[in-house]
Amino acid sequence: MDMRGNFGFIHEKLEIKIFILFILRRLPEPVTLDVLAELAMCDGGISYFDLAECVAELVKTEHLCLADNKYTLTQKGVRNGETTEISLPYSVRKEAEDAASAIRAALNRNTMIRTSHSKSHDGGCMVELSLSDGIGEVVSIELFAANEKQALLLENGFRKKAENIYNALIEMILE
Repeated sequence: MDMRGNFGFIHEKLEIKIFILFILRRLPEPVTLDVLAELAMCDGGISYFDLAECVAELVKTEHLCLADNKYTLTQKGVRNGETTEISLPYSVRKEAEDAASAIRAALNRNTMIRTSHSKSHDGGCMVELSLSDGIGEVVSIELFAANEKQALLLENGFRKKAENIYNALIEMILE
């Protein structure tokens, strides 16, 4: 514990900024401030307000880019993160990498599932659902929904169970 009563190894603004760059380098796509905070809070020395302030400063210095309420590294952020991350304590890096792996898996899964819908001329919606294996599309389904509410239900259901739907479809076809 330091003199301010905070647990953890990271307390100074520069350390927090380096830690933010470290975390974002390990994620496959942009994340919200809440996701970033969840990962950064693994070190008990960082408060949400300090984190938010440092993120805003990193955007201002063009280390991070903010688009659609999500943060991603710029080339400058990648370069500076690579050179400075070794200054972080090993235990903090290890804990952050472990925490990021679960989020990375969820983000990777999310990028492999695509859903969309468009209104058709008769008032219904055409719903497009697809699943990729990271190399190419393994299944693509186009369905008709009676209305937008049903289209959104189909999209949400597919997002939750895409792999199960694919496996069941293959099993039914091969029977």
